[in-house]
Amino acid sequence: MVIQLVLRAPVGGHLVKATPLVPKKPNGFSRLCIRNCVTMDPQKSQKLVLDVKERLEREYTDLPVGRNGRDDEEMILWFLKDRKFSVEDAVSKLHKAIRWRHEFGVSDLSEESVKSVAETGKAYVHDCFDVYGRPVLIVEASKHFPQKQDPDEDEKLCVFLIEKALSRLPPGKQDILGIFDLRGFGTENADLKFLTFMFDVFYYYYPRRLGQVLFVDAPFVFKPLWQLVKPVLKSYASLVRFCSAKDVREEYFTEETVPASFRK
Repeated sequence: MVIQLVLRAPVGGHLVKATPLVPKKPNGFSRLCIRNCVTMDPQKSQKLVLDVKERLEREYTDLPVGRNGRDDEEMILWFLKDRKFSVEDAVSKLHKAIRWRHEFGVSDLSEESVKSVAETGKAYVHDCFDVYGRPVLIVEASKHFPQKQDPDEDEKLCVFLIEKALSRLPPGKQDILGIFDLRGFGTENADLKFLTFMFDVFYYYYPRRLGQVLFVDAPFVFKPLWQLVKPVLKSYASLVRFCSAKDVREEYFTEETVPASFRK
């Protein structure tokens, strides 16, 4: 059993009490921390960063530069860690990610550009962190109607919220928590295509940024969808935890920081 210590620090405008937290159920957080902690001697890693940077400049001259571009050393280092410091694998995955960001228009996304779909309330970034200091992305599945709503707009909202959550990462934190509120979920809310899109985006373009996914109070009708999508989630399937709203309240938030929809 792992005991996490939450330091006294401002979180979403509130103070979090410095108290040891012992999860009532194993949630795999300690295992995920180990998975995410890939380190190397700074001089060696910097050399590999430069190797990747030179390869991208030589082989993919059409890629954009600047932040999140082919010369962004911070981004290069992140993908190197994801690919266990393999230059070949990092170049392969990174050039696809940079091209996707450019073609998808990630830098053009804004509150205004996703306003209409965001107003449905189907997904949002919570104002407060969880008890592990992670930004929280919440999806209310009962408000998602794939037959009536524009799938392109849903994808834009998804990427915008991922970017928004990552922009709130506090120093020393690397990943976010995703919560799927499945209360009230019905067959009309099922969307295999979108769920696959979301996990693909994390796997290919935001590697190691998704720390854990909570499926909250999943009804029986959700299980066939899960059986279909689970095989295509690759390693991300291991990040999923099925839990209750009570678990969310008691294990991931304080009374001050729990999302309004999960309050008693």
